[in-house]
Amino acid sequence: MILILIIDGAPDRPIRGKTPLSVARKPNLDSIADLGINGIMDTIAPGIRPGSDTSHLAILGYDPYKFYCGRGPIEAAGIGIDVKPGDVAFRANFATVEGKGRIFDKKVVDRRAGRIENTDELIKALREIDLPVEFFIEKATGHRAAVVFRGEDLSAEVGDTDPKKTGEKVKRCEAFNYKAKKMAEIVNEFMEKAHDVLEKHPINVEREKKGLPKANALLLRGAGSMVKIPSFEERYGLKLSVISATALIKGVGVVVGAKVLTPKGATGNKFTDVKAKVDEALSEIKRSDVVLLHFKATDELGHDGDFEGKKEFIEKLDRELWKFLEKDFCLVVTSDHSTPVSVREHTADPVPIAIKFEGVRRDEVRVFSEFEAYKGGLCRIKGLDLINLLLDLTDLAEKFGA
Repeated sequence: MILILIIDGAPDRPIRGKTPLSVARKPNLDSIADLGINGIMDTIAPGIRPGSDTSHLAILGYDPYKFYCGRGPIEAAGIGIDVKPGDVAFRANFATVEGKGRIFDKKVVDRRAGRIENTDELIKALREIDLPVEFFIEKATGHRAAVVFRGEDLSAEVGDTDPKKTGEKVKRCEAFNYKAKKMAEIVNEFMEKAHDVLEKHPINVEREKKGLPKANALLLRGAGSMVKIPSFEERYGLKLSVISATALIKGVGVVVGAKVLTPKGATGNKFTDVKAKVDEALSEIKRSDVVLLHFKATDELGHDGDFEGKKEFIEKLDRELWKFLEKDFCLVVTSDHSTPVSVREHTADPVPIAIKFEGVRRDEVRVFSEFEAYKGGLCRIKGLDLINLLLDLTDLAEKFGA
């Protein structure tokens, strides 16, 4: 039995020699490091900034350069849309735009619309938009959503409408080739109509009265079409469960054929019920061969530049991890990428990794942090190495050669 704990975006670059992970009081994480073997991991490759989707694919043994289909289809699958071959899917943010004229004349002032949570009525209104193709939109975590377009001759070879920065105008969707021209035109029509619907919606009228950012635009990015991905059980002969409240990570679980679970109280942010998720993992490990347990809050706090909040969530998580220490399954603690509070974005800095299991060659690392992990016996590995290491440690690996 293998349990992989992913603390999303947990590692940092130091600020005056300190990081949230290094200064947090985390006796249980430190005990895991002390009892195990440690190292650092490039989830994709040195110098390549990982997305959460590509890094999770790699950690589960799927080469993202071969199997990645774009973030849109994965996120859409994670929130329950049945994405079919030929569909074009996008990630979406509810955002705040200001200015005169039409949507593409306006500037983005908040890419997350004040991290709006209650978007159900907005999505319901958007479903009434009339387009020349069928489309689906569903709520994801917080300010996020996914949009899927279905019709003939659609292509995912189009650009984003999200400028990725505040203070810049909403981007027109551009076709990367002639075949994608139809898709770009449909996306731009959708962007205009969505802005009209959202700008006049009673929820946004009320938010404006209260001085809150209006969720008056959708920003689309990460276009992709679903590809055939063999299931985890087909590849490794093992049953996989994924425990997460984050649509993207749930989507990774869906596309690799995992059992996907979101316990009551799991939110995908700093208010998540840590105990419920840890207890769910302990229960699920009795039924599955591999359990991936994911916590998102550290990544969001990194994006927000919140050093103290990130430290506090690491401490909150640590308080429940004593339950893992008394178990004899193979336990991995790591992250999918770094999200330093000083950068507020994913970076390619390697992540610490600790593996606790009977029979591992314990090293001299006693603290789980960016500054200590590189001293460990695992040295430096890639994300694609991890599943092979775990299969070998648990005597599930097949011999290569005679």
